[in-house]
Amino acid sequence: MIYLHKILPTFVLPIMLVIIVILIGLNKNKNKKKLIYIAIGVIYILSTPIFSNNFFKLVEGSEYRKPISAIDSADAIVVLSGMLEINEVGDSTYIEWGDPDRFFGGIALFKAGKAQKLVFTGGKMPWDKANKTEGEVLKEYAISNGIPSEKILVTKNVENTADEAVAVKEQISPSKRIILVTSAYHMYRAKRLFEKEGIEVISFKLDYKTARKSAITVMDFLPNANNLELTEIGIREIIGRLFYLVKD
Repeated sequence: MIYLHKILPTFVLPIMLVIIVILIGLNKNKNKKKLIYIAIGVIYILSTPIFSNNFFKLVEGSEYRKPISAIDSADAIVVLSGMLEINEVGDSTYIEWGDPDRFFGGIALFKAGKAQKLVFTGGKMPWDKANKTEGEVLKEYAISNGIPSEKILVTKNVENTADEAVAVKEQISPSKRIILVTSAYHMYRAKRLFEKEGIEVISFKLDYKTARKSAITVMDFLPNANNLELTEIGIREIIGRLFYLVKD
């Protein structure tokens, strides 16, 4: 099932859609060549900073990152997976960080006394070759950052956000209140899934990928791959929200 979740959205993301339209437009029928121009226009618009940044702001939500002092205390701090690439070569393990904000946000909350337990989820996809889960690696980093081992929990292996919510529920009572730490664009879906399991959630959004305020320049109208990727991340997130909305 996880393969379907990862593969099917590809066919409705901008790059694949444009490729399909161009292939259709390359048909000898001259009337269909206009589809090529449509495809070029679509890929141009979706790749520009002025489109992708404003679109992604809608996905992230209007609320910006709160100071830790504004976060209420809870029974546990839950840091969701999705920030590491774990590579095991021989007896050595090499870690590549993607978005470390989640990890350092969870550490900061714990050190500020916002909860007495720090929970990492055991993110591990079926195709991952590493033996360790993301949660196990993050626990080691947390200990090296001064967090007592007995204060850290790691869930069983999980493949997606719904799995994480169920796994955390198994670690702590569903009546508990948690501070949920994840990327801003991911929070809406994650919060709904955890609340569905009966867990009270305090959101701590971070890893914002767009500036709240910025001046418009000529650079905002020049397409680039990074902004196309941002658009795709936003579309994929919306697809995820719709999937769980329909599923419920």
